[in-house]
Order: sequence, then structure tokens, then C-alpha cells
Amino acid sequence: MAKIIDGKKISAAVRDGVKAEVEILKQQGINTCLAVIIVGDDPASKIYVANKERACEYTGIESRKYALPADTKMEDLLALIDELNNDKTVNGILCQLPLPKGLDEKRVIEAISPQKDVDAFCHENVGKIMTGEYDFLPCTPAGIMEMLAYEGIDPAGKNCVVIGRSNIVGKPMGMLLLHKNGTVTICHSRTRDLKEVTKRAEILVSAVGRANFVTADMVGEGAVVIDVGMNRDEQGKLCGDVAYDEVEKIASAITPVPGGVGPMTIAVLMKNTLTAAKRQNNLN
Repeated sequence: MAKIIDGKKISAAVRDGVKAEVEILKQQGINTCLAVIIVGDDPASKIYVANKERACEYTGIESRKYALPADTKMEDLLALIDELNNDKTVNGILCQLPLPKGLDEKRVIEAISPQKDVDAFCHENVGKIMTGEYDFLPCTPAGIMEMLAYEGIDPAGKNCVVIGRSNIVGKPMGMLLLHKNGTVTICHSRTRDLKEVTKRAEILVSAVGRANFVTADMVGEGAVVIDVGMNRDEQGKLCGDVAYDEVEKIASAITPVPGGVGPMTIAVLMKNTLTAAKRQNNLN
């Protein structure tokens, strides 16, 4: 029976730490502010933004939401980002993805100042992850590392397998595990003998976005299984990439969906916004 890695509990500890530091900054006359841009009416995006607003309220971070219509022109979106880049009262800028068709996500990401890019998506911040000399880390991989540290799971010397090679999760996840001296394999759609690779994993991270993709025969006895997936099953129920009921019997530790990685992503966003405020005020 696997130990359940409780993302709600761990994220609460992270948010409490941010809250305490935000209050210290306020006592020094420094306000911490996150600007969130949402374009269009995507239901999932609205939920994500609402969750971020609640986290800001809890931690004492000022939240400014800029809700734009789906037919917003690219030049208008870029003009708003430029305005926020130059606004010294704004510490972090986040543009909720995906954007409506016709808007260039890559241009939007690169338009955000690296010093305010609290998602850590721009080329400069991504490049710093390679060297380990980063200011911010992408929220989901960083959240996973926080979970492992909280549970006392050290990647050093372990076989770490990441399924998925996205720029947002898979690739940076591999680099962070490597920085902690894990031996890392990144798998993807063209990986041969995928089951043989994943069964060797002592730490297995799945970020493929396919419901119940990771089955028991893909997991080695006693592995730590981290499920990044947020999917819907045939009944419309929220589920992860991992067939939880069968894998939980084999793993030594596992994250549930919901209540696992998801809360950590938002907690790290708060942490990144705090880091941005401190750096912009020459405090670290």
C-alpha cells in the first residue's frame, strides 16, 4: 500500500511560508503584486485564474486580473504586457494559456520581462534552468521537487524516468532531477520498449495528458509515482495519467488526482511572485 503524497498539505505549508514573507515585506512598505491576463472565455482557464486569485488573497499578494475578449488583437495584448512590464508596482506577470486562435503564444511569452516571468516560460529563464543558476522555475516541476523534498525522497543516485517532453513540464522536470543528481531518462511517443524503461524507474513522473496511461505493468515495485496528468475519464470524472487503483498497490508513494501536483503548481506560483518582488527590491 503506497504512501499518499498529499499535495494539499504540502502546498499549504509552502503558501504559509509565502504569506509570512509577504507580511514582512509589507512591514517594510513593499507590496507584492501578480498581474494575470486571461483572454477569452475558456472554462478551464477561468477556473485556474480563480484558483490563483484565491491563493493570492490567502498569501497577501495583490492580484490584478486583466480579462480581455477572445477577439483581442495581438498588438493590443502586447501593448498591455509592455505596460505591465514598465509598471513598477507589478512584480509578476502571467498570461493564462491556451490563448484563442490567432494569437501567437510564443510571442506573448517572450514579450513578458524575464524579471517578471513568474511562470518561467521565456527563453532566458528556461536557459538558466540548464545551468542551475535560475531566478524562477516552472511551477509544476518546481512543485514536484518541493513534494519530494518534503517527503524526504532524494533523487540522488536514483533512476528517474519522466514520461513527456513538453517545455513546460517534461524537459525542465528532467533537468531539476538531474540537478539533484538523479540519473534521468525522458520518454516520449517514440520511445521503444516504454514499459521496460518505466519499470526500471525508482522515481516515475508522468506528464503525457492521457487518462490511465500508466498501468501497473509499467511500474516497478516500490517506485515513487508522480502523476502530473489532469484528464477526464469515460464517465467525465477527473483523473490523472496513472491508473491509480492498480498502481497504488505497487508503488511506495504516489500522488493522487486531484489533490496531488495541482495545488503545488499554484503554491510555487506564489513563491515565484514573492521571489520576483524581493529581487526587484534588491532583497536577495
